[in-house]
Amino acid sequence: MTTPFQVTVPRLAVPVGPDDHTIGPQTAPVSLVEYGDFQCPYCAMAHSIMQDLLRLRRETLRFTFRHFPLTNVHPYADLAAEVSEAAGVRNAFWPMHDWLFDSQRSINPRQLMVGVERLGLPSAEIGDEVGAHLYLDRVRRDLVGGVRSGVAGTPTFFINGIRHDGGYGLDELLEVVDEAAEVVRAGERPDGY
Repeated sequence: MTTPFQVTVPRLAVPVGPDDHTIGPQTAPVSLVEYGDFQCPYCAMAHSIMQDLLRLRRETLRFTFRHFPLTNVHPYADLAAEVSEAAGVRNAFWPMHDWLFDSQRSINPRQLMVGVERLGLPSAEIGDEVGAHLYLDRVRRDLVGGVRSGVAGTPTFFINGIRHDGGYGLDELLEVVDEAAEVVRAGERPDGY
């Protein structure tokens, strides 16, 4: 007896909520969630593409960044994520997010504090908080949600709750975002969304 082959589409296991770092209109028809690592060179490439995508689809797209530090290859990924969370508590997550990707090649504990100071944040306070790992649970929560969603590497994108397994060049993402927006505007919902 044979079993029929079934294909399951990986879905976002943890819906976007109020604790997420999100940018873009609340009413946007497309939600794009990225699981990323501040030391991942592919995430840095995706970062500049995401900035263009957000600029070009300002009213269509709501973007969420979640942590997925690959500490086995990126030794300061957890630390960078914790620093971004400390900045987030001070309403500076997105400036720190951008600085981390722009300064990725020099990420180390000392340079992280340079970034904190450049953004005008209290470096001694943040140093103490990160040293005590006050934000590590928050980073781990994102990581576990990513694992539950089938994330295996970075960057991984979910568009309206469904994992995007294609490339992340600007043209391809524009096309996928536009298609997802059309589906929503037509009153359809992807299965399980």
